[in-house]
Amino acid sequence: MVNQRALFHLGVVPGDGIGPEVIAEGLKVLKTVEQSLGTVSFSLRHFPVGAGEYLRSGEALSDTRFSELRKCDAILLGAIGLPDVRLPDGTEISPQLDLRERLDLYCGLRPLRLFHRDHTPLKGYDAGDIDFVLIRESTEGLFSSRRAERANDPDTASDTMCISRKGSERVFRAAFEQARRRRRLVTLVDKANVLPSMAFFRRIFDQVAEDYPDVRTEHLYVDAAALRLVRKPESFDVIVTENMFGDILSDLGAGLVGGMGMAPSADIGEGHAVFQPAHGSAPDIAGRGLANPTATILSVALMLEWLDHPETVEGARLIRRAVEEILAHCPGTRDLGGKLSACELGDLISRNVEGQR
Repeated sequence: MVNQRALFHLGVVPGDGIGPEVIAEGLKVLKTVEQSLGTVSFSLRHFPVGAGEYLRSGEALSDTRFSELRKCDAILLGAIGLPDVRLPDGTEISPQLDLRERLDLYCGLRPLRLFHRDHTPLKGYDAGDIDFVLIRESTEGLFSSRRAERANDPDTASDTMCISRKGSERVFRAAFEQARRRRRLVTLVDKANVLPSMAFFRRIFDQVAEDYPDVRTEHLYVDAAALRLVRKPESFDVIVTENMFGDILSDLGAGLVGGMGMAPSADIGEGHAVFQPAHGSAPDIAGRGLANPTATILSVALMLEWLDHPETVEGARLIRRAVEEILAHCPGTRDLGGKLSACELGDLISRNVEGQR
């Protein structure tokens, strides 16, 4: 009996600025994985979403497009937003946040790994010495206040942090499950010494930890965590925290391993997931071939792993090994001190994936 190829329907959102450029390299590597494995297929459907679409149609993410996207097995998303394109309240276009909230993508996964000693501003660290995962709760926290009603007071503005037991428990369990696949340490980052919401957050963490006696735990205030990330990043395995704290610390972590072009991400829910580089749209370098596609390519690996088919998991392994081998011997793109274009680096990684089979 002939084995049928597994088919996955993927929604692709190239986005704005450098988004289309890095997505092109991610899809190039995905195509190489598909050809190398020979047992899985990917059906791609592109969706115009973002600041450019807002300028064109008045909607950054229409209800129709959202309905179509949610039918996909996974969503691969480029950078979205342009600094000069803003909503009437002064905030930037952010349909990626809409996707997180409307699809209930509570687990914001941000793996950070050093691939070459020259990529980090810290002294004395070599490839692999910095290797941790930051998990941010992506549907609540301080970000949730953007959906709240605003007081009609021209002289005052306030934002409220929302922490629920349900939201906290599920993201903590995701963190503990990640730790079980790694070095079995979870660090809770909060501000429980000042904020009652964070004290509540910590109590729930400690309660969930009782179900994972095989995983070590520790607590750090967010300011102390920022300090230790710079002084002893190798001491972290899995970090779990609130939405805003995670947003800030994940960028700090990216700076430790080469910058935002090295930072993949996944926003994962019970039945849906979005994968994207953690960087912005960088319109100042768009169209010049200067973007670093590594974060997007590693986000493709996260997506393949999440699809949880034996062959897609193997594809994720091939991609990570290719990135590790290429960047161990190649300076990379200009943000890493090299001279390669996005396309050239994508070609090198694709050829390495192909050569592994």
